[in-house]
Amino acid sequence: MDMLIFKLEKNSKKPLYEQLYMGMKDAIITKQIEVGTKLPSKRKLADFLNISQTTVEIAYGQLLAEGYIASKPRIGFFVEEIDELPFVENKQAKIKVETVLKGTEPYQYNFHPGKIDTESFPFAIWRKYAKDLFDFPSKEYLQVGEPQGEYELRLEIANYLYQSRGIICNPEQIVIGSGTEHLLPMILRLIETNSKIALENPGYSAIPRIHLTNKAVPIAVDEDGLVVDELENTDANIVYITPSHQFPTGAVLSAARRTHLLNWAAKAANRYIIEDDYDSEFRYIGKPIPALQGMDQNEKVIYLSTFTKSLMPSLRVAYFVLPPALLKSYQEIFSYYSATVPRFDQHILANFMKDGHFSKHLNRMRKIYRKKHDRLTNTLTSFYPTTSITGDHAGMHILISVPLDKSENDLKQIANKSGIAVYPVSDYLLRPIEYEQPTFLLGFGGVALDDVEPAIHKLMNCWGIKRSHKKGKSHEL
Repeated sequence: MDMLIFKLEKNSKKPLYEQLYMGMKDAIITKQIEVGTKLPSKRKLADFLNISQTTVEIAYGQLLAEGYIASKPRIGFFVEEIDELPFVENKQAKIKVETVLKGTEPYQYNFHPGKIDTESFPFAIWRKYAKDLFDFPSKEYLQVGEPQGEYELRLEIANYLYQSRGIICNPEQIVIGSGTEHLLPMILRLIETNSKIALENPGYSAIPRIHLTNKAVPIAVDEDGLVVDELENTDANIVYITPSHQFPTGAVLSAARRTHLLNWAAKAANRYIIEDDYDSEFRYIGKPIPALQGMDQNEKVIYLSTFTKSLMPSLRVAYFVLPPALLKSYQEIFSYYSATVPRFDQHILANFMKDGHFSKHLNRMRKIYRKKHDRLTNTLTSFYPTTSITGDHAGMHILISVPLDKSENDLKQIANKSGIAVYPVSDYLLRPIEYEQPTFLLGFGGVALDDVEPAIHKLMNCWGIKRSHKKGKSHEL
């Protein structure tokens, strides 16, 4: 072949061998060097380009490793056939990505129901436990841990459940995983592959998307929680329910319906209740609602919970408690599984709980969220009496219905343009429901206490809802 002239910049930060490799590679791809062409010997090319033979040797070696050229012993290097890749003109123009700078909040006020109060997290204490774990040799934590999660953490969870939720279980019944989205498919596989699952409507929006195509059966929810009579008329044999604080309505499953539901499950061997104890830690009126699992006499309830609200969403620690009758099946089906939560994180959390810091943190957060809850509801009732409030007895969000003729989506867009994020109840429907008025979830966990009242005034103002002249008391809280 005629010697090709490659532009090599000897003062560049990029090594000469890399420049030569890239130049020859491009020439081969663009057919400037044809297939089958014999390349110059290392000595000739080095002399021609006034570089060392070592530089040429490394460049040839990389081309050889990637299959652009082939070596024939005692003959030389030859260009290989390379399949052409499909060409897309102006590739970047075809990819439109909306980007948000990391660490920035696109809204002035965000009423997402999943946000927490990050200002109140005990970073110093958490950091101490993390530091202690890494300062002392913990070589055993570098290996894969127990499939169900670290025993120390499962023991602390069992103790916590007994003290706070009246649940009697042992660590062997607990399985730890990285979120409800990871654990629910395991539960469904454990019970029965072809099971139909009844879901609350409205309900947790992620659940229908978790391996439930053509298996989900929507069941209505009213002020007493899941309508069990409606469940009786379906062929579902599993029901997923949030009985202590229904998401998103906030309804509590009544005592009569709890008994009815447990009796429904007891009627068939393959019937089970998955109890998601959503937001059970935060209740503002009356005593905490007992867990359904504590009433279960027939081993029909699989209890599911997370540390998402009580600690932080990013921790990604969730767990379920299996009835003893399902333990053997779990161990047979999932014997090859590994825990999906890092062992170091599990031990930090276990130590945090063991020394009483988790309980202290929860008590503190109950007071903080109660103040936010009261500030939010008092602002609405004092200044906007035409706006109705429901689901305000517990949790970290409320539901509001506004007397407006616009659609929920239109109102959402208006709020977004004003720098406020709100979430329509229609986002959480499995089957359409006609509401008399546009209804939204207002999560207050991630809104600063002093921002609650200004945020509500700004939201109502952008929607055109006039402030009442009634003297409000929200500023006194």
